[in-house]
Amino acid sequence: MTDKKILVAYFSATGTTAKVAERLAKATDGDLFEIKPVRAYSNADLDWTDKKSRSSVEMADSGSRPAIASKVEDMSKYGVVFIGFPIWWYREPSIVDTFVESYDFAGKTIVPFATSGTSGIGDSGQNMQALAPKAKVLKGARFSSDVSEEELKDWAQEQL
Repeated sequence: MTDKKILVAYFSATGTTAKVAERLAKATDGDLFEIKPVRAYSNADLDWTDKKSRSSVEMADSGSRPAIASKVEDMSKYGVVFIGFPIWWYREPSIVDTFVESYDFAGKTIVPFATSGTSGIGDSGQNMQALAPKAKVLKGARFSSDVSEEELKDWAQEQL
């Protein structure tokens, strides 16, 4: 697919994005890394209708950077990093911003991918470009939970 080593990093609050990320890693022969919060999100934390829920509070604060439980051991070996996440408030969750700011992506290609039933990927790519100015950040795409490995392989090849 590419001569650059691929990493598929993802944040998944409910498991939907994890399944898509696993298929994408298989389709690209990439390594898989879960962006796992230090403190897991409960159902109450994810209640977007409650303005006081953890996710609502984080997304309302552009400076919010939830802590991540582990790190990619050697980010320098990857040339392409697919970053997956569910759409929250029409963009990437704040923990994804934590991930992007945690590494030097200079000279790397970042390809965002999101899961959502209906919401688009919004400004997520532009947001990540601002957080990793020396990377090449592509627009990315949104997928439904039932996207096939073959569809992901075709899409990934178009990105690379």
